[in-house]
Amino acid sequence: MNTGLVFLQQLINGLSLGSIYALIALGYTMVYGIVKLINFAHGDVMMIGAYTGYFILLALGTTVPGMTLAFLGAMAVCGFLSIAIERFAYRPLRNAPRLNSLITAIAVELILQNAMRVLPFVGPDPRQFPTIKIENFTIGAVSVSNIQLIVIVFSAVLMILLNYIVNYTKTGKSMQAVSFDLQASSLMGISVNRTIAFTFALGSILAGAGGILYATAYPQIDPLMGYMPGLKAFIAAVLGGIGSIPGAMLGGIILGIAETLTKGFLSSQFADAISFSILIIILLVKPTGIFGEKIRVKV
Repeated sequence: MNTGLVFLQQLINGLSLGSIYALIALGYTMVYGIVKLINFAHGDVMMIGAYTGYFILLALGTTVPGMTLAFLGAMAVCGFLSIAIERFAYRPLRNAPRLNSLITAIAVELILQNAMRVLPFVGPDPRQFPTIKIENFTIGAVSVSNIQLIVIVFSAVLMILLNYIVNYTKTGKSMQAVSFDLQASSLMGISVNRTIAFTFALGSILAGAGGILYATAYPQIDPLMGYMPGLKAFIAAVLGGIGSIPGAMLGGIILGIAETLTKGFLSSQFADAISFSILIIILLVKPTGIFGEKIRVKV
């Protein structure tokens, strides 16, 4: 296979992986945009979604109804879990120094990981995720699997729905208002607590779907599986401009393509190093990210 074909093949692989990163990154960027919190537990919420899908698919099989219920179940569980986390872990610290919230987010991450490890029906051992039969389609000389198509199309649909919710619904307008000025929004009659809880839930619903897609593409799950994709999604959010929804989408795609091109042309051992190098470079060159705006602080 010549270099051009390898490049095209890795581009498709990167688009598939980047779509998952983008879905998870959207949760980071929305939460940061509204409460200025880096929710490091977000990757582990994705892991909960993958396990929810695992148990549903184990019971119903990888049929169309089974896959549909797995997605709906994972999204619902992750949404309700994030509402509970926001209510009991983050809301009491909303007016505390930011470092307190950051430490709490790391604590919630560790609690979720270790709670899953000690649950008798989960445990610390990796499990094989039930997946549909892989079929490859050849477009020209480039091979695309049905799983890659599902990941790309489903991610795109969810991103379009998110864009509609944020820009064209009353709740979306409330989210934009609260992210712009929390106190003024409260004075204008917007329920700040409800809007923030909805933002957490919306981001985690996308993470739940991302967990199923990630486990379908890489069919092995364990309680620590959310750690690295969560970090990569955070890098994607920073790359695109944390707080920017289009930035998170673009950052995820760029990061996924960069990783797969590294695997295709260099070595898979360098993939993580490339991701973290991108984070360092973007922080040095343009700390606000691609779509981020410089904020002036009045003295």
